Amino acid sequence: MSYIKAKILLVEDNMGDIVLIKEALKDNKINNELEVVMDGESAMKLLKKSLETKNYPDIILLDINIPEIDGKEILHFIKTNENLKRIPVIMLTSSSSPKDILDSYEGFANCFITKPVNLDKFINVIHTIEDFWLSIVKLPKDLL
Repeated sequence: MSYIKAKILLVEDNMGDIVLIKEALKDNKINNELEVVMDGESAMKLLKKSLETKNYPDIILLDINIPEIDGKEILHFIKTNENLKRIPVIMLTSSSSPKDILDSYEGFANCFITKPVNLDKFINVIHTIEDFWLSIVKLPKDLL
């Protein structure tokens, strides 16, 4: 598979999940640029800064249940902003609530993934996300 080098924004408050995601992304030997923020306020600041600098993430991995501003509000900000709305947003969360799933898709999330509890399955999910979004999917050129 051929990959593009991507800027990935991870919005996640669980340090264990952050470490696992970093390791899983390293496993594929692709030199992606991973930026991690652990709360909604930091995510909003980073996204607003990206609007100023025009240095956008290529993909956003977004947890729903994060401190300060929740993932659904961040999703709404992204998908209602003319310059951010094309960025694929993957809701990667421990929730499997039908309401969270529906709200995410109604907010124009590109997909909703419940984090597996099993370590091997979790790592496989991250590899699958990376394979799909960076090898198979064609991302908008103006975001790269």
